[in-house]
Amino acid sequence: MLHWLAGGFDNLQLDIVGLYDHLPSSPKSSGHLAILGESSVLVNAQVASLSYLFLLPRLIPAPQALIRTARPERLAPSTGKVVGATSGSIKDSVNHVAHLLYNGNSLPAYSVCCQRITRDDKKPDGKKPDVTARNLGPVSSLSVLGCVMSMSLLVLSIVEKDGMALLATILLSLVTTLIGIGSRWSLKLTKRTADRPVPPSDVVINYPHGAFLIIKCEEEIARELYFAPEECEYKVGSTAYRVLSLVATIMLMFGVIFLGNASLTLQICFAAAYVILNAAYWTVAALPQQWNWDLSCFRVEPVDYRYAPRVRSNAGENFTEALWKAIAITQSKEWVMNANISPVNDAWRRWLDEAGFVAKTTLWDETEMVLPDWDPNERLTFWLNEKVSDTA
Repeated sequence: MLHWLAGGFDNLQLDIVGLYDHLPSSPKSSGHLAILGESSVLVNAQVASLSYLFLLPRLIPAPQALIRTARPERLAPSTGKVVGATSGSIKDSVNHVAHLLYNGNSLPAYSVCCQRITRDDKKPDGKKPDVTARNLGPVSSLSVLGCVMSMSLLVLSIVEKDGMALLATILLSLVTTLIGIGSRWSLKLTKRTADRPVPPSDVVINYPHGAFLIIKCEEEIARELYFAPEECEYKVGSTAYRVLSLVATIMLMFGVIFLGNASLTLQICFAAAYVILNAAYWTVAALPQQWNWDLSCFRVEPVDYRYAPRVRSNAGENFTEALWKAIAITQSKEWVMNANISPVNDAWRRWLDEAGFVAKTTLWDETEMVLPDWDPNERLTFWLNEKVSDTA
């Protein structure tokens, strides 16, 4: 026979995991372990809800963090100015999936990196593979771990004949299932609908620390990854989501109450489970986010480049040097002017005109680009001195 409330209704407690409540010599204390760890849960919440494993009934730390009044409509962007070298498109942030494919924030200051992104082969049914969550990623393993914890506590509650712990396990586990149903979504990357032929379009990303990332790709990929919005298409409508959130909130509150009235043995087991889950969620939150995404539909390959033999100036890596490399690799200066990447004055305009002219002589040597024999720092100094002499 299950035990429901030891000592009768007068001993009902409205706290949770009161590890010391049953010790007469200790003051009442509450660990509140079931509602701690919001930040570690939210870090990978969006990618986790892409997987069907997110629907598993399970324990998670701080389930209230996932009960939101409104769901995210788009993925969180990253910092950086994105410019289409030939298309002229400009965007003031880097889309989330594009950032996952190559994290330009990790580049050294004033460095220049060139990558080529292509679409991988189509699926056997002829459809392009989609960006989704990795089935065997770290986030998916958290869902399995939480489910195992729930099943273990469910069995232990029955063995210990603890009715309050049994109800707490059921309610707290089903909260995540309701949240999972309301949060299930798929990623929609905007595709080109027109059949008009368009030339390949380099994409240039200028990061706040002065680094440049050049992406060589087709115009279709450029729009899909860098310029079109990444829309979250949810499986459940807004009204249904709010109803599910309301039910989940009520279940969470009753689950907390039931857990606060469970036996000391089961409260200790719940405490151990939440400590383990919090440690696991914090560990996964510290891992690279790329580990949780299936990006196999895109292929990223480095494009090497080198300078033609020449005598370099004494200037080290700086913005002028980095900008020249980016211009030479794209063989265009228009994107610099369109996006206001460089200072706007007569000396810089003359420097840009000369850099754009010289960049046309960039060559391919087997598998790498050979940048022209030209010193950007020396030429910028020349034009700045010309401006000074003109105004003298």
